[in-house]
Amino acid sequence: MKREELLQRVKEQMNEHRFTHTLGVASTSVKLAKKYGADPEQAELAGLLHDFCKYWDKERMKAIIEESDQIPSDLLQYDKELWHAPVGAVVVKNEMGVSDPLVLNAIASHTSGRPGMGLLEKILWLADYIEPGRHFPGVDEVREIAEKSLDQALITAMGNTIIFLVKQKKQIYPLTLETYNDLIGSSALIREE
Repeated sequence: MKREELLQRVKEQMNEHRFTHTLGVASTSVKLAKKYGADPEQAELAGLLHDFCKYWDKERMKAIIEESDQIPSDLLQYDKELWHAPVGAVVVKNEMGVSDPLVLNAIASHTSGRPGMGLLEKILWLADYIEPGRHFPGVDEVREIAEKSLDQALITAMGNTIIFLVKQKKQIYPLTLETYNDLIGSSALIREE
């Protein structure tokens, strides 16, 4: 699929504000990929497609989760804001012919994360958090950390997200806590070496 056609398909799925965010995530993903040694084309594709299903009807996403053997069914017990990531990975694979497992994994895990995230997954998760259109407490600190360490920026951003969810009295998807613990554990191992 040509880039122009891809952009048009993405734009049709969302409002103008979310499309601007999507372009910011794609651009930030490319910058982080160049900085940390990932493929910039994969990073851009993941960034452009990460929110493909963000505004889909809850019932439509629920049906895909229930039908898919790739998405854990326990996801339905948690905030629907998490759903669009794994649903999006399934949809862009089946409907848009995206077959790159690194891109699909990055899309699937960009909301919750997952233990053992690969480089592209980390880049997309962080790009979604720090893209230039984001303005909330703590984002500038994470942007600064991202200039020095991808993992430390992820740890800080994910910690901020968990604290935010706790303050909002929202459930935290276990995979997010497992991801945070995995990042902390991996970071501690690196510091000890």
